[in-house]
Amino acid sequence: MGFETIIFTVENKIAKITLNRPEVHNAFNNIMVSELTEVFKEIGARDDIRVVVLTGEGKSFCAGADLNWMRKIKDFSYEENLQESLELAELFYLIYSLSKPTVARVNGAAIGGGAGLVAVCDIAVASDRAKFSLSEVKLGLVPACISPYLIRRCGERNCRELFLTGERFSAEKALQVGLVNRVVPHEELDDAVDKLVKQLLTSGPHAVACAKDLLRIVPQIGLDAAKKYTAEVIATLRISDEGQEGMSAFLEKRKPKWHEENSNS
Repeated sequence: MGFETIIFTVENKIAKITLNRPEVHNAFNNIMVSELTEVFKEIGARDDIRVVVLTGEGKSFCAGADLNWMRKIKDFSYEENLQESLELAELFYLIYSLSKPTVARVNGAAIGGGAGLVAVCDIAVASDRAKFSLSEVKLGLVPACISPYLIRRCGERNCRELFLTGERFSAEKALQVGLVNRVVPHEELDDAVDKLVKQLLTSGPHAVACAKDLLRIVPQIGLDAAKKYTAEVIATLRISDEGQEGMSAFLEKRKPKWHEENSNS
């Protein structure tokens, strides 16, 4: 597929999405939001994709909303603003709830909505050169559509500081507050992401999808409901083809079939 604002490739069960507007630090506009939505819907429907890597072309990961787009929406009515915002909110939820594991390869600045893209990915690996900011308050705005994911990822205490100050902060602070999972020297970023992707590919694909469901559903239900739900999940997995294969492989001291499928791809 040809896209205007992103590059989308699939190789060896790994989908790579590169935000491709380096001349504006990969800032997103309505076209990028639409193209990302299209791609992530396709990824969700494809069995040949096991892991997704999201990154940016050039020196930046994503600088948030595009200035030209902001000039346009500044004069929108409430109804027009609501429609644009709902489309952005749907994109963030689509990435967050995707059944496949997602890895943010944070190669540079992740500002505003760019930090939101980091937050909705399952695991984020950042270059030590990356910078972050939730600078919306400096414009008289708030990080609204990304707030559910940032609060889940970083906690209310950290988000109170980051949302209210709009400060720019380092990759090390992003690690400290939980926005990213690890920080590596810039020249080691590709190796670190590759090792992580290989680790993810050794896990059962259906088990990974169920693990993501657990993370999304369990915090929203009470303990009584969680007892029944979690028991049903593990009971179902134990009798599934993947669960049977995984347990048999462990007991027989061999690798499960999904290892072989990946190594042969």
